[in-house]
Amino acid sequence: METAKPTVEERELALSAAIGRLVAEIEPLRLQHSLACWQASLTGDPSAEEQAARLDTEIRTVFSRRDEYGTLCALDAAGGVADPLLARQLTLLLNAYRGQQLEPAAIARLVQLEKRLESRFNAFRAELDGRRVLDNDLRRVLVESDDSAERRRAWEAAKQIGTEVAPELIELVRLRNEAARSLGFDNYYTMSLTLDEQDEAELFGLLDELERGTRPLFEDYKRGLDARLAARFGVTAAELRPWHCADPFFQEAPSLELDLDRHFAGRPLEQLLERSFAAVGLDVRDLLARADLYERPGKSQHAFCMCMDHGDDIRVLCNLRPTQYWMGTLLHEFGHAVYDLHVDRTLPFLLREPAHILTTEASAMLFGRLPKDAAWLERHAGVPADEARAVAAACARTSRDQLLVQTRWMLVMCHMERALYRDPGQDLDSLWWDLVERFQLVRRPAGRRSPDWASKVHFSTAPVYYHNYMLGEMMASQLQAHLRRVVLGGGPGVEARYVSSPEVGRFLVERLYRGGRTHDWRETLRRATGGALSAAAFVEELATVV
Repeated sequence: METAKPTVEERELALSAAIGRLVAEIEPLRLQHSLACWQASLTGDPSAEEQAARLDTEIRTVFSRRDEYGTLCALDAAGGVADPLLARQLTLLLNAYRGQQLEPAAIARLVQLEKRLESRFNAFRAELDGRRVLDNDLRRVLVESDDSAERRRAWEAAKQIGTEVAPELIELVRLRNEAARSLGFDNYYTMSLTLDEQDEAELFGLLDELERGTRPLFEDYKRGLDARLAARFGVTAAELRPWHCADPFFQEAPSLELDLDRHFAGRPLEQLLERSFAAVGLDVRDLLARADLYERPGKSQHAFCMCMDHGDDIRVLCNLRPTQYWMGTLLHEFGHAVYDLHVDRTLPFLLREPAHILTTEASAMLFGRLPKDAAWLERHAGVPADEARAVAAACARTSRDQLLVQTRWMLVMCHMERALYRDPGQDLDSLWWDLVERFQLVRRPAGRRSPDWASKVHFSTAPVYYHNYMLGEMMASQLQAHLRRVVLGGGPGVEARYVSSPEVGRFLVERLYRGGRTHDWRETLRRATGGALSAAAFVEELATVV
């Protein structure tokens, strides 16, 4: 006699019970893990790093339980559930469990390697001219020095970490691939995209659209930049090398016609931040009180935002100096933080976070662009109106140049990471420079054989993440265009209203932030702007700057 198929109501009760048990177990574990990661980033304390690794292993092991995954699969196969919030949680849980259907020993080994690499990056200090230096010191040399030999030493120092971590990183890539193949995927890269509700063909179709749209603009920009750099350093354009760029990866465009740093010298960036967000109706005072913003020994040299508890405990880490770069970084990280802050707290725990990595990146990038915006400089950085108007065109070009440079850099990262997981045994050192020359038009150093690619922290600590920065930029442009043309009505003065109207914050809260993970990223964007993700607004934004 066949067993009666459970009704929708029975399936919903069973799923609700399963979610309740899971949340009761993982909510405290995730909080403890966040606190351990925060402490490790602040201090480099090995005991905090060990605790973070142990808790990460424990959380992943929860999702590796085959019986619980089987129950979820059975509920899905029986017809799923009707309640939309439960259905969304079921989709997310199926993906989360599927990616962890591994033996506990395999999970532990993966976490061990990941945390070891993260610790190395956090603690590493490059050696330059016989002394240990910070990343900020190397960046300053590449911005300020006119001495090609000094610049080369600083650039090479920035790559030292790559040689140190490359063997273990390749081992980690192989282990991740083995795990992915055991779960039915070609490799870890494809698995990560699929389980994160992204499609590899769709992604690289968008990237190809971007490549075609930005290539003529970038080629024109790069010719002009090379001419200026050659004149500055007394070399021919053909003699320019990576150390003549403004940072170790050429992901930042040098501000050769506009010195914005002088507007931030000697000023507390936190005050500018608070004023900027308040003007568009967003209060960041509590977020600032929780942040850790300045350099000290042992502290991670990077910048990030962490929501500790799917609630109000949201923390930002930075290493501020009074520069335009760090003003942009601070605004970027608080763009993440305000998203976390405004997710509807009545949503179920599993839905109380941004719709997707790329949607929170879009929010961060909207705000991170502002220090190159003339209207923002006038209103919030105190630049006199006449001066702000005078530099408006230069600001627009500076912002355009940065987005162009950033886009071509991101194309390198996206193609490199896909290739890394497709074949970690290939000549990765040469491939890296092939991609740099193809997308960034930067010549490789003659005879250099070194894993320069591995010096980029994201390959080790944020796998299959970087493409979300690029998609986030595209989404930011789409949101920005919608805000200016539709929400603020376009017309004269819209640039000033964009940095001063509470309607901006109200739109972001109501149409982007509040829904959390209730919908996937595609539907979230459609509800916000009425359209699908496209490169059109981004390329148009770049092409209209004279």
